[in-house]
Amino acid sequence: MNILWYLIPISLGLGGLGLALFFWALRSGQYEDVAGAAERILDDEDRPL
Repeated sequence: MNILWYLIPISLGLGGLGLALFFWALRSGQYEDVAGAAERILDDEDRPL
């Protein structure tokens, strides 16, 4: 039962870290152009050798 004194703060810390990284990704613009990469892969830009 003493292990819970270690596991609960560790899990809360990891959850908070994940939430902080998610908000950092939102602020830095990681989710601005979600369709761009999917459309770029469909462009046929094959050049002859």
